[in-house]
Amino acid sequence: MKNFLIIFVTSLLLFSCQENKEKKTEAKSLTESIFVLDSKWQNQEGQELQLKDLKGKNLVVVMIFTSCTTACPILVADMRSVASKIDPKKLKETTMLLVSIDPENDTPEVLKAYAKQNNMYGEPWLFIRSDKESVRELANVLAVKYKKISPIVFSHSNIISVFNKNGEMVDQQEGTVKSEEVAKTVNSLN
Repeated sequence: MKNFLIIFVTSLLLFSCQENKEKKTEAKSLTESIFVLDSKWQNQEGQELQLKDLKGKNLVVVMIFTSCTTACPILVADMRSVASKIDPKKLKETTMLLVSIDPENDTPEVLKAYAKQNNMYGEPWLFIRSDKESVRELANVLAVKYKKISPIVFSHSNIISVFNKNGEMVDQQEGTVKSEEVAKTVNSLN
């Protein structure tokens, strides 16, 4: 009887642990998506959206500000280079997302002019802005550090992130971006 009880209790514990592990895995996959962020954003057309509205497309994401004259032009060039190396079929399934870290100055009109100036207007390009708190929240998710060092200048990380259609991060490049590698990652996504 004693052995039966030990086996029974052990079986219960193992079953309970397995069930708990499955629940944690399910919860983990739900919370690892960028689409769980419920912040409101505006695109370069002034239209309101949430990140979950981008679900169903792969995302290549970078954080910039339009008045930047140092790192951001390089990041923008990197994004164009990545887009040029993505298979045209995959590019139709991809949003190239540029997020402003300077929502005070980067109004929808400024973002629209910047997009046109950089030949990044229309599909697959999307420029967005939000309030300071939402921008900081997204930056934390992307591991992008930034700090305002003057009224129009920010010091910031140079990171390009790739998300699959479910909003799960699948790749991240920091510093000098190898556009071939980023494009290869996007091309490999379902």
